[in-house]
Amino acid sequence: MCGIVGYIGKRDVAPLLLEGLQRLEYRGYDSAGIVIAGKSGGLKAVKAKGRVRELEARVPKRFAGTTGIAHTRWATHGAPSDENAHPHLDTEGKVAVVHNGIVDNASELRAKLEADGVVFASETDSEVITHLIARSQAASLEEKVREALKVVEGTYGIAVMHADFPDRIVAARNGSPVVLGIGEKEMFVASDVAALISHTRQVVTLDDGEMATLKADDFRTYTTSGTRTTATPETVEWEAASYDMGGHDTYMHKEICEQPDAVDRVLRGRIDDKFSTVHLGGLNLDAREARGIRRVKILGCGTSFHAGMIGASLIEGLARIPADSEPASEFRYRNPVVDPDTLYIAVSQSGETYDVLAAVQELKRKGARVLGVVNVVGSAIARETDGGVYVHAGPEVCVVSTKCFTNTVVAFALLALHLGRIRDLSVADGKRIIEGLRALPEQIQEILTQEEDIKKLAADYAEAKSMMFIGRVRGYPVALEASLKLKEISYIHAEAYPASELKHGPLALIEPAMPTVAIVPDDSLLEKNRAAMEEIKARSGRILAVAHREQEKADHTIVVPKNEDELDPILMGIPLQLLAYHTALALGRDIDKPRNLAKSVTVE
Repeated sequence: MCGIVGYIGKRDVAPLLLEGLQRLEYRGYDSAGIVIAGKSGGLKAVKAKGRVRELEARVPKRFAGTTGIAHTRWATHGAPSDENAHPHLDTEGKVAVVHNGIVDNASELRAKLEADGVVFASETDSEVITHLIARSQAASLEEKVREALKVVEGTYGIAVMHADFPDRIVAARNGSPVVLGIGEKEMFVASDVAALISHTRQVVTLDDGEMATLKADDFRTYTTSGTRTTATPETVEWEAASYDMGGHDTYMHKEICEQPDAVDRVLRGRIDDKFSTVHLGGLNLDAREARGIRRVKILGCGTSFHAGMIGASLIEGLARIPADSEPASEFRYRNPVVDPDTLYIAVSQSGETYDVLAAVQELKRKGARVLGVVNVVGSAIARETDGGVYVHAGPEVCVVSTKCFTNTVVAFALLALHLGRIRDLSVADGKRIIEGLRALPEQIQEILTQEEDIKKLAADYAEAKSMMFIGRVRGYPVALEASLKLKEISYIHAEAYPASELKHGPLALIEPAMPTVAIVPDDSLLEKNRAAMEEIKARSGRILAVAHREQEKADHTIVVPKNEDELDPILMGIPLQLLAYHTALALGRDIDKPRNLAKSVTVE
């Protein structure tokens, strides 16, 4: 969740670090801080509750140095405050640490340190790491950090400076991402390539249990036990311009509008017209192994969980393999039965979501085959899994996911088609799905042209204190995701239910002040969905329908283009992204950085 950026080289470090923090603002945070090695020796730190602009306003004009680390914090231990902001320094001001993650045994370590006379300046769990390093008697900074980490339990991505070792920054990772940026006689460290991309596209991603020493003209990597590791820099495929707003008022609006191009990217080069199937070379799953799959279990969190629900429906419908989606955050705590004939699929936009990564590691420990569906190349989940599919959505900066959700569902459609054609899906059905996939970018663009009409609807519904979202079978995950989007950025309470469940309880909530958004595809369940709307209208409920034609029982209808039944959920979610966006805009919300949320959730 938090953001780390560090630099060592010959340039003035403070502007570089502040720029890096600004590029990490999308991850969600509530305070920020910076520390540099001053030219006259010693460490100088500035911290501030609030946004990076508040920190920047506090940085003195004479704050010169060429080595430094900085941080944006999302509060876990201790409320947002100047004192709880990172970096954390020891009592002598010699050691500075920035930390992402959670120290599980922080209370125990804190008690021991306080018993030894250490005075803490914050309420955070992170500060214990600083004091452990400061108290180490080891000769090198690397050894000091290694000794401290031996007693730390939990997750961490850290960067460390020491006044006695001004020529280096030491970084380490366990469960929270750390990326090194390789420059020309300068080095960077960050929690996300977004902080580095305007300076270098050559990066090294640390693995769990790995450390690194960065000097201005060199770097080396090694395990926490001291064994040297081989690190080969990779080239980041995204450019700095990908992280700019590109003329839009918000990143969310930009990313909604990018979806036609994003969907085109995930399809590009993967369709095989000759055999009416697709090429997914990264699966590492041959035809014989694919035919041996007896069940598919999809694991994700939040939006990824909803994408997995649509993916499960696609896999069952096209490949005729039993499939379901489950929150990864719950999966490993219920002592699940891990079946060797089950294919597990981990879904994460960042590829670093801790709950998903932990589920993957548990599954691998039990001998399961696990594939990944992720957006970020080289991310932890991409490296931990046996194979998978990259969704190629491009950088998604807004905290809430839009284009990555859409591309993830399209990636599941590709996987379902691939598995289906290996099994029993006919050439004709394969061709039908391919034609539907190819039609998606143009159809999404057609939906986006309705934005002004959707904006007017949003102004009408923004007065609601609560909203209901309903859908049947394929429409239910669309309702869940649309409900989540509205909650995330407008803060309007929203519930999502299967339309068939209305009469089993939720109908009690229906009244004129509770609008309902109904997902009404033109498929075999059309009349069933219309019957649900009849039940709502009979109780004076207002209805906004998303459908393939005008619905007379609805107060308003957003009409979307018809595709194949299996692919319709992809299109029906797009106007509801716009509805959430314009509702939040009408209410004056901070759309790209909704309260209490973070982009990449790397703690439990």
